[in-house]
Amino acid sequence: MSGPDLDELLAELEKSIAKLAVGTAPLDQLITAHQRAISLLAQAQARLADLKSRAEQAAELLTE
Repeated sequence: MSGPDLDELLAELEKSIAKLAVGTAPLDQLITAHQRAISLLAQAQARLADLKSRAEQAAELLTE
């Protein structure tokens, strides 16, 4: 899987969430931050699923 690694995704997600938490930006910027957070969360979930699958495959190889 290519693209940003999990740590990079989580750091970007934290930035988007922080912007939302403050809530002082104009509405259009908050909406953009929310959409970005949703996208980043989906990417992080996909990355985690990939890592979990790879870890399970490695564990199976070790127990054979």
